[in-house]
Amino acid sequence: MLSNFGMRLMVVIISGCSVSAYAQASDPWESVNRMTFAFNEALDQYTLKPLANCYAEVTPVVVQTGIHNFFQNVGEVTNLANDTLQTKGQSAGVDLARFMLNSTFGVAGLVDVATKMGLKRNDEDFGLTLGRWGINSGPYIILPLLGPSTVRDAVGAMVDDYTGPYPYFQNIRIRNSLHGVDLVDARANLLTKEKLIQGDRYIFIRNAYLDQRDFQSDDKELQDDF
Repeated sequence: MLSNFGMRLMVVIISGCSVSAYAQASDPWESVNRMTFAFNEALDQYTLKPLANCYAEVTPVVVQTGIHNFFQNVGEVTNLANDTLQTKGQSAGVDLARFMLNSTFGVAGLVDVATKMGLKRNDEDFGLTLGRWGINSGPYIILPLLGPSTVRDAVGAMVDDYTGPYPYFQNIRIRNSLHGVDLVDARANLLTKEKLIQGDRYIFIRNAYLDQRDFQSDDKELQDDF
């Protein structure tokens, strides 16, 4: 589940610093959240970020790209499962095609041939699926190690774990090694983007996360059902 921390940070940093009334009104646990946020920030500052910096400096760009593509391809299974649950037929077809093409012609996903063919990657998770089913997001919450979330998204993240490979590895050493590389790769992709953060880091990330999730949920009105 640690890789989800990097992905959540990626989402909120890229989304920018927009502030909405929704974001401001959805944090009743702010005092506790800020303590957890400080813990996560310290852990990142002294462990994860130095590892990501080292990885970015010593690993050739072509290797970094291949590793990132590999883990993105693994994530297509989660996208496919949630598009199916949300009855997004066209998106599910794209996800399946991407996974098949990249897993074969893309050499186990190391090369993203699907994007070059015009098949754009979707970004779905069970939190968004629950939203499509009419379940409210609930209060904002900072999860230890995992970062920004809501009550609904926290539940969704637990379900999404079972659409990934990690719960099914019998070899703990291999599982943990892959998990670690996945996390460091995700964090390395944030090194330049985190410069966009302005002002109070907690508020910036909270508002950007909630606004981005609200924006992602709105696409249900634009999707064709099965």
